[in-house]
Amino acid sequence: MAVTILAIESSCDDTSVAIIRDGYVLSNLIANQDIHKSYGGVVPELASRAHQANIVPVTQQAMLRAGITPAEVDAVAFTRGPGLLGSLLVGTSFAKGFAITRQIPLIEVNHLQAHVMAHFILEKDKEDRIPSFPFLCLLVSGGHTRIIIMKSHFEMEVIGNTIDDAAGEAFDKCGKVMGFPYPAGPLIDRLAAEGNSQAFTFAKPVIKGLDFSFSGLKTSFLYFLRDRIKEDPDFVEKNKADICASLQSTIINILMSKTIKASHETGITEIGIAGGVSANSGLRKEMTEEAGRRNWNLFIPEFRYTTDNAAMIGITGYYKYLRGEFTGHEVTPLARY
Repeated sequence: MAVTILAIESSCDDTSVAIIRDGYVLSNLIANQDIHKSYGGVVPELASRAHQANIVPVTQQAMLRAGITPAEVDAVAFTRGPGLLGSLLVGTSFAKGFAITRQIPLIEVNHLQAHVMAHFILEKDKEDRIPSFPFLCLLVSGGHTRIIIMKSHFEMEVIGNTIDDAAGEAFDKCGKVMGFPYPAGPLIDRLAAEGNSQAFTFAKPVIKGLDFSFSGLKTSFLYFLRDRIKEDPDFVEKNKADICASLQSTIINILMSKTIKASHETGITEIGIAGGVSANSGLRKEMTEEAGRRNWNLFIPEFRYTTDNAAMIGITGYYKYLRGEFTGHEVTPLARY
C-alpha cells in the first residue's frame, strides 16, 4: 500500500508544504517572505506572523497540485528544529492539529538532517539516482558548514564543523558591507560570473583537521573595503564583479580543500553537497570539475531542493515512517536541535 506524507517546513522565513508518496514528490510549494529584505535579515516576529497567514492556503494548494485529499495522508512530518522558535511553533502546531484531526502519526524532523536527506528525493519520469552508503556530504548553508559521513539514512557522523561563522553567513555579511540587499549570496553569485576571481586576495584561515572558519575572512574583507574606499569612494561600484568573483572564489576554495581532504582521509568517493549554499553556481561547477578529476560519484540536489523546502522534510519523514519512528503530541519545537 502506498505511503503518503504531508510535510511542513517553517524553520525560518519560508512557509513550505510538500506531498511525498513512496519517496516521490507529488508537490512542493514555497511561500516566500520578501518583507525581510527591507531589514537586511530575517525579523523573527514578522516571520512567524507570515507563517500563520500562509500555512493553510499553501497546504491547500499543495494537496490540490498533488491531486490528493486529506483522507489520503498517512502521516504528517514537520520541522522540529533548529530554527526560529516562533516560526517553528506555527509549523509544529499546524502539524499536530492536522494529525489529531485525521488520527494519523506525527513525525518530527531535524532540519539539518533533512538537507542531507534531500539527496534521496525522487521525481516521476526522472532517473532514480541516489547515493550509496557510506557517502560524504558537505552541508553548507547560512547557519551551518559541516562535513558529514552518512553511514545510513539515519546514521550520521559529523567529521568537520565551523568553529565560528558559516559560509552562507560570510556571503551575506560581506554582501551587506558592499550595500547588497539580503540575502546577498545569490547576487554575489551572479556578479561573480562576470568578474575576475584573481583580482583581489582575501585571508584564508589555517584550521587544522576538517573544521572551518570564516570569521577571519569577513574581517579581512571589511578592512580591505575600508582601505580601498578611503582611496576611492566609488571603489565598490567600479569593481563589483571582480570583488564578488574574488570573494566567492576564496569561500569555494576553503570548502573544496576540506572536502578533498575529507575524501582522501576517509577513502569515500560518494560525495554530495546540500544546504542553501549548494545552489551557488561556482561551488556546483568546482565540485563537478573536482569529481571528474578524482573519480568521485557526485550528487547535487536540484536547485529547488537546496534551499529550505518541505520536500526534504517529507523524504526524511517517509523513511522514518518506514522505521515506525513517530512522535508524541507533547513534542515542542527546538531552536537548537
